[in-house]
Amino acid sequence: MESLETENSLGSIRIADEVVEVIAGLAASEVEGVVGMSGGFVGDLAQMLGRNKNLSKGVKVEVGEHEVAVDLFIVVEYGVSIPEVAYKVQEAVKDAIESMTGLRVVEANVHVQGVNFKSVSESKEEDFRLK
Repeated sequence: MESLETENSLGSIRIADEVVEVIAGLAASEVEGVVGMSGGFVGDLAQMLGRNKNLSKGVKVEVGEHEVAVDLFIVVEYGVSIPEVAYKVQEAVKDAIESMTGLRVVEANVHVQGVNFKSVSESKEEDFRLK
């Protein structure tokens, strides 16, 4: 695991790459229209089996001395504007990382890995509640 280290008159500060990944993952998952993060088939299978509670799932970062590049793998809700949601994810992730770590985000690449459809029973329940 890599970490960012800076020196000042009081000592050094180290920020692990995984911390940046968690910040990005949480910021992205809070955007309306994002259903979840995708860790690929193996990561998704491990989570379904309850073996992986990774908050950095679906996030890959490359941290330099003062900047970071982020790749986010998301699943969106059916019916949303994918470009609009992706842009909001980029903005949210950029703002969160820059405000919390002081690193400059040079890239926030969003990869839409899937679309989540409501199940038939959820749709029927919703229709029933509306009547």
